[in-house]
Amino acid sequence: MSYLPCVEIEPPQPAETSVIWLHGLGASGHDFEPVVPELARKSTRFVFPHAPQIPVTVNGGMVMPAWYDIISLGGGGPIDEDGIRRSAARIDALIEREIERGIPAERIVVAGFSQGGAVAYEVALRHPARLAGLMALSTYFATADSIQFSDANQALPIFIAHGTFDPMVPEEGGRRAAETLTAKGYSTDYKTYPMEHAVCLEEIQDIAAFLHSVLD
Repeated sequence: MSYLPCVEIEPPQPAETSVIWLHGLGASGHDFEPVVPELARKSTRFVFPHAPQIPVTVNGGMVMPAWYDIISLGGGGPIDEDGIRRSAARIDALIEREIERGIPAERIVVAGFSQGGAVAYEVALRHPARLAGLMALSTYFATADSIQFSDANQALPIFIAHGTFDPMVPEEGGRRAAETLTAKGYSTDYKTYPMEHAVCLEEIQDIAAFLHSVLD
């Protein structure tokens, strides 16, 4: 099978858990690589896939790393759900590879920032096997109205984080996702930070605490 190219960071001890973490539009798998030492995970493998290069409509059709096409800005416009699901299928393949490497599905966290977070929602909430958790960072639940929720992940722990001054993906998107999932009975932890479209030290500390709670 052909897998997405990835940055992989092996732990100092044999891997017992995995985090598959998707970057945002125009970035790469190296984007969150510097965060790993701050998370102090002794037996967690971090897998940072690179998005494919595709034309992006809002950028004049320029080809760039993207998990799916962005057709319009500002919300309320059409969503490239087919593109989201194509990328989700490629992340499913990475989950299966981790399972083949000896990491049970229930010891795998799926994470995503911005555009990667929209794909992470689709991957984790419809995955047929129980996962360890979902981290959705500065993102929105693009397929909330069409996703086929998995019974296996009805109790999935979900960490949602957003900057209150985010000009790219307004904080409303993160809050709406948390409200939608809470109403459906999911266990969501929604946190905001006084930042723009980024991550901050306090958020990284909260991410470390979340990973500790679901993987240790």
